[in-house]
Amino acid sequence: MNDVAELKSYGLAHARAQNITEAAYREVCGRIDSDDRDAPGSWTGEWSRAAARLEAEGRLLEACGYYNLARFPAVDGPARAEALRACVRVCADWAAGNGVVRLELPVLGETVPCWASGLDSTAKRPLLLVMGGIISIKEQWMPLLGRAARLGMAVLVAELPGVGENPLTYGADSWRMIPRLLDAVADSADVQQTYGLTLSFSGHAALRSAVHDPRIRGVITIAAPVSAFFTDPDWRRGLPALTVDTLARLTRTDPERITGDLSPWALTDEELAALDIPIHYLATHEDAIIPGADVARLRSRTRRTEVLEYRDAHAGPGNATETRVWIFRSLLRMRGVRGPLPVLLSTAAALLRLRRLVLGLRTRRTRAAVPGAPSTPSAERTIP
Repeated sequence: MNDVAELKSYGLAHARAQNITEAAYREVCGRIDSDDRDAPGSWTGEWSRAAARLEAEGRLLEACGYYNLARFPAVDGPARAEALRACVRVCADWAAGNGVVRLELPVLGETVPCWASGLDSTAKRPLLLVMGGIISIKEQWMPLLGRAARLGMAVLVAELPGVGENPLTYGADSWRMIPRLLDAVADSADVQQTYGLTLSFSGHAALRSAVHDPRIRGVITIAAPVSAFFTDPDWRRGLPALTVDTLARLTRTDPERITGDLSPWALTDEELAALDIPIHYLATHEDAIIPGADVARLRSRTRRTEVLEYRDAHAGPGNATETRVWIFRSLLRMRGVRGPLPVLLSTAAALLRLRRLVLGLRTRRTRAAVPGAPSTPSAERTIP
């Protein structure tokens, strides 16, 4: 069983990524006290029952998000397997009326399910390849798929090997999946202009792919491991159990292997120096998963990296709105898009950054005035 406190803590970022409010998240978490399959009071049981109510009301995208949390962090038995099936089913119902199609793509000897929109063999658009990390399933990105036309791009959403419906095994060479995905949609998207919105561990795969595949023109990532994560076993021995167990499941190995020698996974200085593409990286100061040394190495060894930093926990759950603006602004800048939308996003980014700085200053002043006040910012609180 997973640790319930860790589930509640790390689930928050995934809830916010799906526009689930903190109040709604707290309401469901308040009923959870175990990880006992789908029993009353269990993580999967309570999220699944809440999802079923939303589905019955016809609120399909919301139900998809709740079913996603029900199978979080990964399928480890019948209850989470059923939650994943329900999530895929509800998302398929929503996709049918929103221009989103399901693809079954041949990749490295397996059939990898994906979602896509904006594909057109007669008028090929640049491709946005979207992938989450070791926990995020492709169904999380349904709202983005529905907006593909506004982006002027085709969008392909996939999962890391072992995540969700992806049958491949995660390993040091998993980056090879990305060029095969591009090959599979080359007839209906301009894959020569591919941009990666590839978060966390998929960001690591995308960076290595970009070393070998010139079709990748830019990478946007959040909290991606680069080198130190894989070369520093002391760091990995301090990882949350949820992260270690999930990596072990995806790699089909045991947790002791995850905290052992993973140095072959690390991007070398030579590989990083070969990356002559824009890389936009979001880092957080209070990240318990990705070491700060990875951000420093990326900055020092690549030529075109820009880093946005928050004083927040892994993936920046307290700054979800600013992160969304940053993602779309980064994408437009990489593509050289001009016009009112980039200006609007730049203005919004500046205002949100100012708000964050002001709130941070107020928080520090409040703590200084209260002896014994905790040092962790309010945005980084663990959900009880």
